[in-house]
Amino acid sequence: MSSGLILAVETSCDETAVAIVDGGRRIVASVVASQVALHAASAGIVPEVAARAHLRWMIPVLDEARQRAGLDDMSRLEAIAVTEGPGLAGSLLVGIQMAKTLAWLHELPLVPVNHLEGHIYAAWLLDPGEPEKAAPEFPLVALVVSGGHTFLVEMADQLTYRLLGQTVDDAAGEAFDKVGRLLGLPYPGGPAIQRAAEAATACDRVFPRAWLGETFDFSFSGLKTAARREVARELGADPEQGPPDDAPPLPASSVAELAYGFQESVVDVLASKTIRAAQGAGARTIILGGGVAANSVLRARVEQGARSLGVPLVVPRPGLCTDNAAMIGAAGWFRARAGARAGLDLSARPSLKLALPQGA
Repeated sequence: MSSGLILAVETSCDETAVAIVDGGRRIVASVVASQVALHAASAGIVPEVAARAHLRWMIPVLDEARQRAGLDDMSRLEAIAVTEGPGLAGSLLVGIQMAKTLAWLHELPLVPVNHLEGHIYAAWLLDPGEPEKAAPEFPLVALVVSGGHTFLVEMADQLTYRLLGQTVDDAAGEAFDKVGRLLGLPYPGGPAIQRAAEAATACDRVFPRAWLGETFDFSFSGLKTAARREVARELGADPEQGPPDDAPPLPASSVAELAYGFQESVVDVLASKTIRAAQGAGARTIILGGGVAANSVLRARVEQGARSLGVPLVVPRPGLCTDNAAMIGAAGWFRARAGARAGLDLSARPSLKLALPQGA
C-alpha cells in the first residue's frame, strides 16, 4: 500500500478529534478532547453544549496533532478528511467548517467520510511504533456497536458493504447508558455497568433476549423495560409503574447482580448473531468496532466464537473503538483513492447511512 498523509477531523458527537494517518494505516498523531465530564451532570449529551465545546477545542486539538506529527508544512498532506455524518448537526458543522478552511487555505482535496465507515476502518490502524501486520482479509463481517448505532455488515472488498442486520429501535450503547442511570451508576453507562458486573457474586439474574427470529437485527427497547421493572421490584415498587423518582439507592449487591444480568443479555445477542453471520458469510475476518466494543466481556465472547470458527477477530484498542479522527483518516485514505471529493459547499448530514449497493 502506498503512503500518503491524511489529516482527519472528527466532531460527530462529543469528542473533538484530529489525526494524521499515513497510507490509511499508520497513525502519525491522534489527539482527542473528550467531553464526558462535561455531559456527566445531565447523564447524556446536550447537543448545544457539545457544539460549543467543539468550538472551544477545535484549534487547540489541531495544533496539538500537528505538533505531535511534526507537520510544519501542510503541503506534505495528500488530503483533508472529515466526518460529514451521521451525528449531531451542530457538532458536525464545527469539524466540517475547520476541514473546509484547511482544504481551501492549503489547496488540498476535501474528502467526506461516513462516521460508521470510520468505525469499521479503525481495524486497519497501526499505532506509532507498532509492528506491521496483515490488514483484515476479505470477505469479512463487521459488528459496529456504539451509543448511536448497532449494525452488522458483510464486506466483500474495500468500501463495499452488504447490510446484514441493524437495531430496530435503540442502539446497545444507549441501552447501557439508560440502564446505568436506572442503577444509579455514573455516565457513561457502558464502562460503569461493566465495573459493577465484575463485583457480582450471584450471577443468576436472567434478562430477556430479543432474538427476532433468524434475522440479524437487534432490539434493546424491551431489555430496558425489563431492567426498569427489575429495579422497581428491588425497591418494593410496582414493576409496571417503575421505580419512584425519590427512590433510595439500590444496595451495591443488587446493582452488581442486575448489571451482570443486563450485560449478559446484550453480549449474548450481539456475539451470537455476529458469529452466526460470519459463519453464513464464510468470513475470513471478524471486525468488532464502536464504543461498546471496548467492553471486555463482549470482546472475549466474540473472540471465543471466532476461535471456534478458526477466524481471526480484529478489535481496535479501546481508544480506537470510541470516536476518534484516526479512524476517519483510515477510511478517508481509501475514499480518496476511490476518487471521493467534496466541494466547499459540503454540509452536515446528520442522518447519513452507510453506502450500500443499489437495491440493497
